Amino acid sequence: MTNPAKASQQYLKNAVMTAGPEQLHLMLLEGAIRFGTRGKEAVEQKDIEAAFNALERAQRIVLELSNGLRREINPELVDQMSALYAFVYRRLLDGSVQRDVSAVEDALRILRHQRETWVMLIEKLAQDTPATTSPEPAADTRADRGESALSLEG
Repeated sequence: MTNPAKASQQYLKNAVMTAGPEQLHLMLLEGAIRFGTRGKEAVEQKDIEAAFNALERAQRIVLELSNGLRREINPELVDQMSALYAFVYRRLLDGSVQRDVSAVEDALRILRHQRETWVMLIEKLAQDTPATTSPEPAADTRADRGESALSLEG
């Protein structure tokens, strides 16, 4: 019999390895939302350790999103996104340190909006791209540079 946890890990690994850059970005947003939600629930339940662990994972994902911004493409937009991610990071940190549910809710509201926007972008790209074209893999992935990958599991 197959171990369900191992099968789930293999599925996630395959999904990440075959996803295009847009899908990877969406997966990071979903991971940040998932861990932020867990952290919020743990804060509400006064489970300090679980809150810290979940919110710290969400913070790391937000840092990864920020580090993935490419300023050379559109400096003005990247500066705005960088400031937005810095705000989200600070609100997650405030939620963790001060056990502030409203701070986590602020971060989650922005992350959810980002996710909705990203889904619309992916749908628009799918409409504009002929079905016979396969997406190009990301040219500069962290694995290619020998850097550690961020886990989306949880």
